[in-house]
This record gives sequence, C-alpha cells and structure tokens, in this order.
Amino acid sequence: MHSAAAPHAPLVRVGKADVSAEDVLAVARGNARVEIGPDALAEMAAARARIDALAAEPRPVYGVSTGFGALAVRHISPELRAQLQRSLVRSHAAGMGPAVEREVVRALMFLRMKTLASGRTGVRPLVAETMAAILNAGITPVVREFGSLGCSGDLAPLSHCALVLMGEGVATGPDGAEKPAGELLAAAGIEPVELLEKEGLALINGTDGMLGMLVMAAADLQLLFTTADITAAMSLEALLGTDKVLAPELHAPIRPHPGQALSAANMLAVLKGSGLTGHHQDDAPRVQDAYSIRCAPQVAGAGRDTLAHAVLVASRELAASVDNPVVLPDGRVESNGNFHGAPVAYVLDFLAIAAADLGSISERRTDRLLDKARSHGLPAFLADDPGVDSGLMIAQYTQAALVSENKRLAVPASVDSIPSSAMQEDHVSMGWSAARKLRQAVQNLGRILAVELTAAARALEIREQAGAAGSPAPATAAAVAAARAAGVGGAGRDRFLSPDLEAAAELVASGGLVRAVERVTGPLA
Repeated sequence: MHSAAAPHAPLVRVGKADVSAEDVLAVARGNARVEIGPDALAEMAAARARIDALAAEPRPVYGVSTGFGALAVRHISPELRAQLQRSLVRSHAAGMGPAVEREVVRALMFLRMKTLASGRTGVRPLVAETMAAILNAGITPVVREFGSLGCSGDLAPLSHCALVLMGEGVATGPDGAEKPAGELLAAAGIEPVELLEKEGLALINGTDGMLGMLVMAAADLQLLFTTADITAAMSLEALLGTDKVLAPELHAPIRPHPGQALSAANMLAVLKGSGLTGHHQDDAPRVQDAYSIRCAPQVAGAGRDTLAHAVLVASRELAASVDNPVVLPDGRVESNGNFHGAPVAYVLDFLAIAAADLGSISERRTDRLLDKARSHGLPAFLADDPGVDSGLMIAQYTQAALVSENKRLAVPASVDSIPSSAMQEDHVSMGWSAARKLRQAVQNLGRILAVELTAAARALEIREQAGAAGSPAPATAAAVAAARAAGVGGAGRDRFLSPDLEAAAELVASGGLVRAVERVTGPLA
C-alpha cells in the first residue's frame, strides 16, 4: 500500500540551487515531502513576466504563440492558446503498455518540478506548486512503458503527468488504486491547473524520466558492486585461493584505476583472518587462480569507474534546466537542443554493459564452486550425496539464464534512432529505452549475485565442517550467518530451492548482506 507524504516525513526543499541525487531518492523511494523555496518562486514569477510580455507581442515566438515541432510554422491567436496547451498535453499523452513503477513516476515528476522551479522555463509558480501538492498527496500519474524516444525530452511519459495536473487522465491514489485523476485531485483538495502560454510545453520537454532512472540505478549498482566484492571474496576463500593478488601495492601504484583498488581493498578486508586462503599449493598445487577469481578486482573495478562516470553525468544533468525555449537570466527567450537525451542515454547503456560483465564473472565463479574437477575438494554441485542429490546444479542454470538475458540487455539502445515529427526530430537518443532495460539488468544482477552467495556460503560451510584447511574469515562467516538468518538454507539433502534463492536475492537487494559484513570489517567502498 502506498501513502501520501505524512506531515512528519522528510522534507526536500527545492530552491534555485541544484537538487542532489539523495533528494531524488528521498522523494522517489522515501515518500519525502517537497516544498518550493521563496527564492525559486520569485525567480519563476520574474521569468513568467517575460513570457507574458512576449505573448502580447504580434510577432510569433516558438512555444509561446506558435505550434510545436513540425507544426511550429503556425502563429496561434491569443484566444486559442489555452486550447493549444491542452491539446498539446492530451495528444502527447500517447503512451502504451504496462504502467511503469511508482518510484519512476515520482522521480520524473520531482525532476520536472525542479526544472520549473529554476525560473528558466517561464511557467507560473502555481504550476510547480500544484505539482508539489500532487506529489505530497501521494497521487501518482499512470505512465505507460512505451512512448518516449528520449528526444524533445521524455514527451509521452511527461505528458501523462501533465494530464493529471490538468485534472484529466488516470492516476493511482495513496492506496495504490487507479482512479480518474479529477477524482483524486478533488479528494486531496487540489485545484486542476488551466495551462497558459508556454506551460504545456514546459511540462513535457525534459530528460526527467531517463535521469530519474539513472539516479536510482546508480544507487542500486553502488550497493551491488560492494556485494560483488563480498561474494567474490567468499568464492576465493571457498576455493582455497590466494589473497596475495589483492595486496594494495599491486593495484593503485602500478595500475592506477581507482575502482580496481577499491574492489581489491574490499575483498582483502572481507578475507582478513581467513584460515582458508593460501592453500593453493596444498593437495592440488596451482601457481595462479583462475581469472574469475584473480581478476575479480579488475572487472568489478572497471564497473566502479564506469559508475563514477555515470554519476558525474547525472550530477551535471541534475544541475541542468532542460526546456525549449528557455528564459535566460537577461530576459531573452531562446530555442535550443538541450532536450536531447544523448548524454544520459550513453551512460545508461554503459552501465548495462558493466552490469552484464559483473554478472558474467560471478556466474563463472559459481560454476567453478560446483564443478568437482575445479573446486579443489568440494563435492559435485555442493550436493549432500551427489547422484542422489543434485545440490545447486539448477541454481547455476537459473544464474546462467539471468546472465544470458543481461548480455541481451547490454545491447545499446542509444546507437538507434528513428526519425519522427515529419523529419523535424530526425535524430533521437532512445534514452528512455536505455533506462528501462538498465532497470531490468540491475534487478537481474542482484539475483545473479544472490546465487553466488548461496553457493559460496554452502561451500564455506562444507569446508568448515571438513575442518582440514581452517576456518573462514570473521567477515565471510558473518555473511554466511546473515544468509542463514534470512532463510537461505545450508548444506544438506535436496529441498525446494526456489525460496532459498529468493531469500538470498532479498538479502542482497535490501543491503542486509553488506550491513552484516560491515559490522565486522567497518565501512566498505
């Protein structure tokens, strides 16, 4: 069940200064209340006065007294301009498919409100204040999966939101039930807005949907990169590998990629005090561990550096006021191409590649744990009685299916473009599509790591029960204990396995695994 923002909920104030990624997450996921500061309201009022002055002039001004896109050649008379704004929003609310997630819509609305509050769009303060009231009332416009090409902004998704601002269309209320928007606004005591010149265009001409999804994916991936370092350390330990390859002097001093050094340091911290590492010269001597073990920091580190670049791009876009035309501080109203989603689309696609590769190396470690010929003394498939029991054989199948899907999702959307609007919008970013597939890839990655966690935890238990090599590190022992407490079963006869894997996935997604390990290691990167 969803709820409106309670009076005691966290408050995010939007002023002339930039909002942060933490602000977006607080509103989208934390149900924070929003408020527009007096400095922003004053800036909006000043910019609106300039739009009103242009609207009164006989000459046509794009977005104020003309049509839009390929129809911008028509000058619209004053008596038709309110109808023009309504028609724009109604016609552009043309999405299809299933409704997207509530958190995506809240992020999208908050980010559009942030841009309106910048004073660069020329809308009245009333418009932004009404959007804030809708967010605070827990009303969420129904936005459909398909409709945005990621250029001229996320037009269709934003139009579905603008439609609700007008008291039209459909939305979900605080209870999550879908109802006509007019009914929900009336119940919350919110007056629908009659849009004036420029306001319909300003409500729909931004990269807010793809940016909101980028901010949330970046937060999720930060957690998953730390999780991957933990599961990689557990697998290294269960395979009796060496932690010497994690020594700090082998990373930043001689290959100065920041992410690689962070991942190696994480793994080393997790393995501190292990009695299982360093046995690679015992019964089955090997000079080096396999790449999936030895190169874990290099692969995860490359992903971390990719994430850092994506976060930088997101911070720049959060500081932007994307609209066309814009009201400049000197009063000029100028057309531009800032609505093009290429900067955001590229990093969304890049993150999908990083997520796919991180999942791929995790699956290779899992497969090694299950293969009797390569696991250095572990039973086949970590089964209790191999042949009678299948152990985690099919868990690896599920993991492999997820890895394969993430490889398909890693095919970039941003290399595509389909001309639209009678060839006026002849090159588009497909950034919304890049964001939608990244959300799925991130969810898949969490499940992939959950399977590795399940296998590595079982393998460590088997090693400890055998007692020949030594005991796991305190931090990996804490990871195993957290898995067991979460409902992930340990070694033993075969049982219904799906609930164990789902419990592991929830432990990963919630951050519970990282928190359990950090209680031993201290903060990890």
